[in-house]
Amino acid sequence: MSTRGGLSMKWALRIPQPYIKRAIILALGFSLLSIWILAYYVSQTKQNPRWEPLQANCKLAESKANPFFPVRPQVQRDVAKNSRTQAAALVFVESAYSKLGQEIGALLEANRLKYKTEIVSGKSFPSFTEVGHGKYSLVIFENLNKYLHMEKFNRDILDKYCLEFNVGIIGFAGKSDDNLLNKKVGDFPLYMHSNLRLKDCSLNPDCPLLYLTRAGETWRGNLPGDDWTIFQSNHTTYEPVAYAKTSSVEYVHMNEILDKSYHVTVMQDLGLYDGIQRVFFGNDLSFWLHRLLFLDSATYLSQGKLSLSLERFILVDIDDIFVGKIGTRMQTSDVKALVNAQSRLSSLVPGFRFNLGFSGYFYYSGDDLEDVGDDALLANAHEFWWFPHMWAHTQPHVFTNESSLREQMILNKRFAKEHGIPTDGGYAVAPHHSGVYPVHVPLYEAWRKVWGIKVTSTEEYPHLRPPRHRRGFIYKNIMVLPRQTCGLFTHTIFIDKYPGGRSRLEESIHGGELFQTFVNSRVNIFMTHLSNYGNDRLALYTFESVIKFVQCWTNLQLKTVPPLELGRKYFDLYPEEVNPVWQNPCDDKRHLAIWSKHKTCDRLPRFLVIGPQKTGTTALYAFLSMHPNILSNQPSSKTFEEVQFFNGANYYRGIDWYMEFFPTPNNSSLQYLFEKSATYFDNELVPKRAHALLPRAKIVTILINPARRAYSWYQHMRAHEDTIALNHSFYQVVTATDEAPRPLRELRNRCLNPGKYAVHLETWLNHYPASQLLILDGDQLRTDPVSTMWKTQKFLKVKPYFDYDSHLRYDPSKGFYCQVMQNGKTKCLGRSKGRHYPPMESDSEKFLSNYYLPYNVELSKLLTRLGQQLPDWLREELRGR
Repeated sequence: MSTRGGLSMKWALRIPQPYIKRAIILALGFSLLSIWILAYYVSQTKQNPRWEPLQANCKLAESKANPFFPVRPQVQRDVAKNSRTQAAALVFVESAYSKLGQEIGALLEANRLKYKTEIVSGKSFPSFTEVGHGKYSLVIFENLNKYLHMEKFNRDILDKYCLEFNVGIIGFAGKSDDNLLNKKVGDFPLYMHSNLRLKDCSLNPDCPLLYLTRAGETWRGNLPGDDWTIFQSNHTTYEPVAYAKTSSVEYVHMNEILDKSYHVTVMQDLGLYDGIQRVFFGNDLSFWLHRLLFLDSATYLSQGKLSLSLERFILVDIDDIFVGKIGTRMQTSDVKALVNAQSRLSSLVPGFRFNLGFSGYFYYSGDDLEDVGDDALLANAHEFWWFPHMWAHTQPHVFTNESSLREQMILNKRFAKEHGIPTDGGYAVAPHHSGVYPVHVPLYEAWRKVWGIKVTSTEEYPHLRPPRHRRGFIYKNIMVLPRQTCGLFTHTIFIDKYPGGRSRLEESIHGGELFQTFVNSRVNIFMTHLSNYGNDRLALYTFESVIKFVQCWTNLQLKTVPPLELGRKYFDLYPEEVNPVWQNPCDDKRHLAIWSKHKTCDRLPRFLVIGPQKTGTTALYAFLSMHPNILSNQPSSKTFEEVQFFNGANYYRGIDWYMEFFPTPNNSSLQYLFEKSATYFDNELVPKRAHALLPRAKIVTILINPARRAYSWYQHMRAHEDTIALNHSFYQVVTATDEAPRPLRELRNRCLNPGKYAVHLETWLNHYPASQLLILDGDQLRTDPVSTMWKTQKFLKVKPYFDYDSHLRYDPSKGFYCQVMQNGKTKCLGRSKGRHYPPMESDSEKFLSNYYLPYNVELSKLLTRLGQQLPDWLREELRGR
């Protein structure tokens, strides 16, 4: 061994040193090249998605292609009849909590279709007409049996209404405890079989009601549930809408001319039998296709009154560009896949472009391959639309001043200009939607000044859930659009780790939540994240798949337009959403999490004194302020003790502005903040706005004889030298016609309208429960304020009780009670209060007594219903009437 070793060493020593060095260098170079090739291969292959979207080979069914569908006669429809109905549906449900009834309501809400719910009852029946017009253009029965077995009297009323106004009916076959075979459907020439398991659903291409839904495809697989009902008839009035096969071995006897393997699951009644058109569903809305057919049925049977547009606008935002953690970011191959997918999607959706949101601070924060991916994104910047987040992706609400926000935005804008990112899109999204809603005023101001932002979006207005309630609004000339989720979040990177598994994602795409979002919302801004486009590229698969599925099963026309154009389009469609409705941030944990920690809901009032004017609200305000634990708002420089937030331009200043009028209580549980604005009572917008922000607030109102209130307002305007009041008698004002000059009509309305007490109280009671409403007698407040204030304290549950008996004293010179000061003297209201007017003329008294009579009658009924005692003035007005 030693000899061999020695020989080897000798041979090695004979090899020249340069050759050894070259061999080592070559070996090292080859190793490095192998490592580089392996790294490149891994980088190009590890990110490939594990599946590809299916090709969009949508089928079109040929007319009369299947013998299952016999030729039906064309039905002539009298559109003129239905033109006299309102665009609303009447939904009969079995209870307020029935599952299908709630699903029907939710689907109508999601499509912004008006409806009213009635619980099926044999004793009472709703009114269908109003002043010669129909109140509903469609009637829906949650349970078909309730319709078939109605009392004859009610059924005759319903049939007469449907015939007179050409209104159709939708009915759902409920689950049956027995297996029904060849059961006759009421007195119709129609039979049904129940409790079946079905599969493989298809549509009749010749069915006249198909509008949103596109025939041609077959839904393969088992239909949900084992309680399906199928229909059979030979009468020409019936047209199959959808059909399926039985998935069990049971055999259902059908007409011999029909294919025995197919059964009708949705049947349309053309009205040839009794003149009323109907659609019968063999199951509820659990099956996604039924949701489409339900909407088509609503459109068809209402003669278009409950119709939907086929136009849909979609925008796909990719948030957090440059922000993701190492391992979640995009590489070069992902960027190429994004560009290629955008090209394919633009062939399906005109104008389609991805919209990329960036935070420049995190540029080059990945590993080497991901940093190259950042450069690839910038190299393809011209391919996409871009919008800014915050520079360091910081939540805007943590900044207390506007200047700090502007500094962050300037850094992000400078980065964009240095790297060729467009800066003129006019659209921005705040990280976590912070500051957008609840509104953080400095964010809006900084956006406008630095970026010229005109449109943003959020999923938080008015709340995240349910998604169908999301809406838009405009604040400080910035359009805020509703944003939608698509089931992809920052952590959904790999399909094998998708929450609920891949089947849950597939379900959402193929008829489930994501698909329904396309159907139900005319404008959709979808939120996705950078991480959804790397690794398994779930976002690319999701959107290509759902768009193809939408095009195969619907006639929807998908489009993409830039954000600014999309914002204008949204408010053209929904102009009623321009004005925001502020919610209480403390009632939503998500809102509270993105609301400044320097703000508190303790600065919101716990009760409101709402008026109306000239009934004693100022006196009540003064008496309440005497209580040590009742704190009023600070006075306004323009409206004095009244903030007048909910009923005017001040509302658009936002709740931050409103809260500045109130102190921060030392003890929020004992101290009560309140606001008095007497113009709130008769403003129809105020109850909704007040309840949205102050849902638990107590409401206090004061009533006097409405004729006396009207006269007091007229004299008030004369005292303020109003030209119309000075130049017209009270009788001329209150009897002015609608043809009178506008200023005279406006004074007439301010005199008369607040006195329609029952009308306005009912509006408040539509939003607040009766337990939160206190109605005070203004005459009693004037003559016996001590007992009135005791009643008010008890209602408010404020402690301790304040002894008003020793703090109020009647002042003969003023003619009302005043506050007793510590020195024993009295402090009374100003000279404008307690004026003595000349008596009202008899012709005015008579006119107003007759004018207010029906309103006073309704007020009497309302107070009786609420269990409240009628005031003396009301008893006097109604005596002998």
